[in-house]
Amino acid sequence: MQNVMGSEYFNPVNTQTWANGRHQVRCLKVIQETHDVKTFCFGMQQPVLFFFKPGQFVTLELAIDNEQVMRSYTISSAPSIPYSFSITVKRVPGGKVSNWLHDNLNAGDSLTVHGPVGQFNCSDFPAEKVLLLSGGVGITPVMSMARWFFNTNSDVDMAFVHSARSPEDIIYRAELDYMSTRIDNFRLHVICERIPVGQAWSGYRGYLNRELLQLIAPDFIEREIFCCGPAVYMRAVREFLQNADFDMSRYHEESFGGDIVNKEAVAESLAAETAAAPPESSELLAVHFRTSNKTIMVAPGTTLNEAAASASLKIPKACGMGICGTCKVRVLDGQTEMNHNGGIDEEEIAEGYVLSCCAQIQSNLDVEY
Repeated sequence: MQNVMGSEYFNPVNTQTWANGRHQVRCLKVIQETHDVKTFCFGMQQPVLFFFKPGQFVTLELAIDNEQVMRSYTISSAPSIPYSFSITVKRVPGGKVSNWLHDNLNAGDSLTVHGPVGQFNCSDFPAEKVLLLSGGVGITPVMSMARWFFNTNSDVDMAFVHSARSPEDIIYRAELDYMSTRIDNFRLHVICERIPVGQAWSGYRGYLNRELLQLIAPDFIEREIFCCGPAVYMRAVREFLQNADFDMSRYHEESFGGDIVNKEAVAESLAAETAAAPPESSELLAVHFRTSNKTIMVAPGTTLNEAAASASLKIPKACGMGICGTCKVRVLDGQTEMNHNGGIDEEEIAEGYVLSCCAQIQSNLDVEY
């Protein structure tokens, strides 16, 4: 980014504010956090203030092997440093996007992002005392929250509990140590699953459970809890909190991506229902994609994204849960039923837009796509 500290970056007339949508950004730098985790920092050529709620995420639009791929990542930076934003990515064995990012994305490269969006954030659930729980790379959204509280000199009482495989896998280790020494209202606790032979470690060992949490944060029952990590980690946390009679309305987790096992079970169930009772032709509904000039007949309740796929059209999507907003299209005529999770606002709905991944078809449709 040229002339980052130029006068235009301090001119309120020239400075724009980031809003949910499709944006072209440029990678400013790449930071090696651990042996398999990198942070990618992004900005725009023109002065833009990247305002978002700590905990929200963006969706990357990439071209990998001549195929458009969408993938969502939590913003790991805080809006208190407003002229750029960062994502932190762990290389996953066999992971198409994470491996491509680690191997190919460098400072100076441009890409497209959608967002920011997401209901998992600390802004919508203000509290005087918070408990930030994370496992592995799930640390990213709660780190954004901690950075926000730290940078704004908030008096929020923070208990930060992170679980890592080993000491060398602790993401942001130096920064977390720094934060814990600078302010009294940030208490850091790191739990390592295993300690390699010859490595020194004076922290907690094993796995987070109710007894260990009681030792670390005896007042956890009084705190607003934000949790992110592998599905098995979050499931264990939910179970021991429920057993402790914690008020689960004060528990928030980053459930982006959903439960794959449940999704597969639902898909198999729907497939079985379809095979057992194929719809009569009189029950089918016509979906016309105006821009592509294609029409497909589908059963009521089919999602708009599924209808598009049946017509050999690919509406981009990432989460499949109505969170990220990537699959937004405009319905010009007809009725759908949409149960989303924050990926679209009321103004867009009033203009006829829907999230195709969770918009179920209820009548003949005319779609702008």
